[in-house]
Amino acid sequence: MSEEILINITPMESRVAVVENGVLQEVHVERTQRRGIVGNIYKGKVVRVLPGMQAAFIDIGLERAAFIHASEISTREGSAVESISALVHEGQSLVVQVTKDPIGSKGARLTTQLSIPSRYLVYMPRTRHVGISLKIEGEVERERLKQVVADCVAAEGIENQGGFILRTAAEGAGADEILADIRYLRRLWEQIGAQTQSAPAPSVIYEDLSLALRTLRDLVSPRTEKIRIDSRETFQKVGLFVGELMPEVSDRLEHYPGERPIFDLYGVEDEIQKALERKVLLKSGGYLIVDPAEAMTTIDVNTGAFVGHRNLEETIFKTNLEAATAIARQLRLRNLGGIIIIDFIDMEDEEHRRQVLRTLEKILERDHAKTNIIGITELGLVQMTRKRTRESLQQVLCEPCPSCQGRGQLKTAETVCYEIFREILREARAYQAEGYLVLANDKVVGRLLDEESGNVADLEAFIGRPIRFQVESEYSQEQYDVVLL
Repeated sequence: MSEEILINITPMESRVAVVENGVLQEVHVERTQRRGIVGNIYKGKVVRVLPGMQAAFIDIGLERAAFIHASEISTREGSAVESISALVHEGQSLVVQVTKDPIGSKGARLTTQLSIPSRYLVYMPRTRHVGISLKIEGEVERERLKQVVADCVAAEGIENQGGFILRTAAEGAGADEILADIRYLRRLWEQIGAQTQSAPAPSVIYEDLSLALRTLRDLVSPRTEKIRIDSRETFQKVGLFVGELMPEVSDRLEHYPGERPIFDLYGVEDEIQKALERKVLLKSGGYLIVDPAEAMTTIDVNTGAFVGHRNLEETIFKTNLEAATAIARQLRLRNLGGIIIIDFIDMEDEEHRRQVLRTLEKILERDHAKTNIIGITELGLVQMTRKRTRESLQQVLCEPCPSCQGRGQLKTAETVCYEIFREILREARAYQAEGYLVLANDKVVGRLLDEESGNVADLEAFIGRPIRFQVESEYSQEQYDVVLL
């Protein structure tokens, strides 16, 4: 499988597209004025302790206070979770790391269990644990990597100075590469430690890398054939970063000077627009309906125009198989996280159900975010989770519609007309007026003067006052005002 990474840089934003076999799989967007803060380390101040929730709010210098649970506050490794009141108090300084960006109305999520990633390792200064990514499955390779880390730690004389997790990229890495990473992480931790001592609270102590450099560190794999960057300045920065930490990748870097925008190479712009739509068309004629909500995301699978060639069960099975592949792609592309419920079309054949579930699991293995398929409920719904750390593509690029307030639907003109009638009755009972002026959207006023004209005449007779209407072109269909004359 061929993979390319396209990096588009402008003064306002950075964007990254991961393309597999010519098909867009992932998009990451970072606005210059609104950079993500996951991975950043802050010296914060406790502003409120909530014993009932076993949590506290921490001021880290953002618009909203961040949130930390008692289980995320380090005490002794392996010890039981203590009461939040015993762990922190108001006004106390605390060194914390962001695990989730602020999303919607929720503040950032924090931990004191700090970790710093590099190319092959994640350094955890406050544990002594050595772990290995579950995506490295070979037992021989897992044992080799554990031994390499143990040898490097012993050679550096840092046996009791932190733990490490070997990342997926470490598979096949040599001792020299692992040792270089360990030394880099130790130098970085010493700098953070020195800054922690002198920094005031609240303040940032360590900022994670920019999107372009994070992409190199986190997304490049052996199957990545090309990394194309359309900014010469960023290309040079990436070159220096790669030369220090990832020399094996340097021959895959390419500066893209083309006249044609880099995201037009594989129709990336069009795919981004499609990823904001609710309906996803399948090649067979079926389709998905993707509905992200506050608590969870639901995905519904439909056969649509696909009727198959042999029988209904075959049609359903083929649609579900195609949908499983499409759903795995949509989760990555839209960066959907949290609880996800998938409503595949009901299948009678148990083997068909197993194959669809296995297809979904297999495609999700390529996902960089951690996923967990819990199983199928009694209603035939697939339950799964996907780790959410940053805002979804929709949350980054869009805002709630001012007309429908994010509901996705508007009240009909008829409904608004009847609301206006009730409001006029309410005003007539409460105030003495010579008449009423209704300001409303043109579609609503048009209905009031046409289909509802008889009802308007009856209402005027009932209240004994005239009612006038005026079109306000700036008003949405649901917006109106009743003015006393």
